[in-house]
Amino acid sequence: MMEENILEVKNLETSFFTHVGEVKAVRGVSFSVKKGEILGIVGESGSGKSVSLMSMMQLIEHPGKIKNGEVFFEGNDLLKKKEKEMLNVRGKEIAMIFQDPMSSLNPVYRIGNQIIESILYHDKISKAEARKRAVELLKMVGIPSAEERLNSYPHEFSGGQRQRIGIARALAVNPEFLFCDEPISALDVSIQAQIMNLLMTLQKERHLTMLFIAHDLAMVKHISDNIGVMYLGKLVEISPAAELYEKPYHPYTQALLESIPIADPDLAKSRGRHFLTGDVPSPIDPPKGCRFCGRCSKCMDICLEVRPELKEVSKGHQVACHLYDD
Repeated sequence: MMEENILEVKNLETSFFTHVGEVKAVRGVSFSVKKGEILGIVGESGSGKSVSLMSMMQLIEHPGKIKNGEVFFEGNDLLKKKEKEMLNVRGKEIAMIFQDPMSSLNPVYRIGNQIIESILYHDKISKAEARKRAVELLKMVGIPSAEERLNSYPHEFSGGQRQRIGIARALAVNPEFLFCDEPISALDVSIQAQIMNLLMTLQKERHLTMLFIAHDLAMVKHISDNIGVMYLGKLVEISPAAELYEKPYHPYTQALLESIPIADPDLAKSRGRHFLTGDVPSPIDPPKGCRFCGRCSKCMDICLEVRPELKEVSKGHQVACHLYDD
């Protein structure tokens, strides 16, 4: 029996209004995630990955605005919920791990209070029980001397430890879905591996569903069941993780994968390279057709005029490219 989609995003559009005009950061993004799966979203800076995630949680503030779309979580459209209703969704049903733990943790509050506050808001338990759970969470994510460190401030921890605390706080009330907004990009390589291993272990133990945003394609491959590739506010390819790396269809995806460093210099030298030329188009005045056309060596006349939409090229593998119109 097929698992039902726990999350369905349909035609999500978000704009930012600036003194030079409207900037469409997210342009008609659609995807779905089944319960227990991990969907990785990759793409270069400014492609709309984080804005998509923040839009789903209704965390976009002025001058940003969610202009269109539906975000169904377990059948309910999150974008139709009022702020008071969303306060019960955030943390309890969907939790979030942010990119920079130093900015997501309050620097003047002890970390114990920040975790306990979340538990008390969502669960009707005593403060003593909440404190006990906070200690257990810190132990679970590998913070030494957890009970004593509850009274410490964020600046008294290393970057890796702060990210672990962010994970503990996200898991405080057993959410079903975890949004991870580049949770390892600000960390050293050795710490990145530790955090990734921790997330994968917790996902298996707690049967979490995850949406994982990252720049590191090699890292995303190991954690994700499916991967979506974003370019200038749109998804250009969605595929099972293994298939995307073995047979990427979109020229942009091919270029991204070819940019992954290879440790073997001889193998790296023999590998073909697809170098991108040109610049990313202006998000204020994007091209009429395919937004990647100006950097694509395979651009055709139709690409200049008609915007390609996602279409299935094999089971579970979709691509937005006129090369596969047939």
